[in-house]
Amino acid sequence: MTTHAIAETAALTGRTLRHVTRSVDTILTTTMMPIAFLMLFVYVLGGAITTGADSYVNYLLPGILIVTIASGISYTAFRLFMDMQSGIFERFQSMPIARPGVLWAHVLTSLCANLISLVIVVGVAVLIGFRSPAGVAAWLAVAGILLLFTLALTWLAVIPGLTAKSVDGAAAFSYPLIFLPFISSAFVPTDTMPGPLRAFAENQPLTSIVNTIRALLADQPVGTEIWTALAWCAGILVVAYLFAIATYRRKIS
Repeated sequence: MTTHAIAETAALTGRTLRHVTRSVDTILTTTMMPIAFLMLFVYVLGGAITTGADSYVNYLLPGILIVTIASGISYTAFRLFMDMQSGIFERFQSMPIARPGVLWAHVLTSLCANLISLVIVVGVAVLIGFRSPAGVAAWLAVAGILLLFTLALTWLAVIPGLTAKSVDGAAAFSYPLIFLPFISSAFVPTDTMPGPLRAFAENQPLTSIVNTIRALLADQPVGTEIWTALAWCAGILVVAYLFAIATYRRKIS
């Protein structure tokens, strides 16, 4: 990306960030459901769930962070859909602007908004008892995995944002992503599940991501699972990016 393209992307990102800052309720809305799940599982269901962890909130938080990201990226699809409907893409096309810059602006805005949401959710978790012995390096590793996962899902969100026929359709794609953590190790150990469900849970992307984050926050060895988590994140990112760019070029051609 040239210096000129970077400057254009920065300007476009500033535009989309202003939309977010003018509607702070967007971030609050994306954090309400994860926080509700956090409270529900800790205070209502947590006493009946055996995980082997010292504190259920410590076991639960990595999965809640994944739910937070899945909830937040639905607004990327929504904002893209609204831009498509407003005709602003056609106006940008008539200007000397690097075409991918428009999409990157939405993606970078998603990263910023989701980062704020994640910090809020972690703050609430600390208030209700979450504690971590992890050092700075482990926390940086957790942040890196979460940002990479957010980037991958955001590019995935770009596709329905460009192709949806309605506002509901643009946002609805995130629903399966929000509930996928429930069929993983996010809320209960996978060995408590029946055979076929356990096989799916243990081999889907979120389990390795959640297990890696949980081990890092607990200051425990992550083993080779971190490479599986990174491979899933990178694989989803590459595929989603290629499909998103192809869809964008087809829509504006």
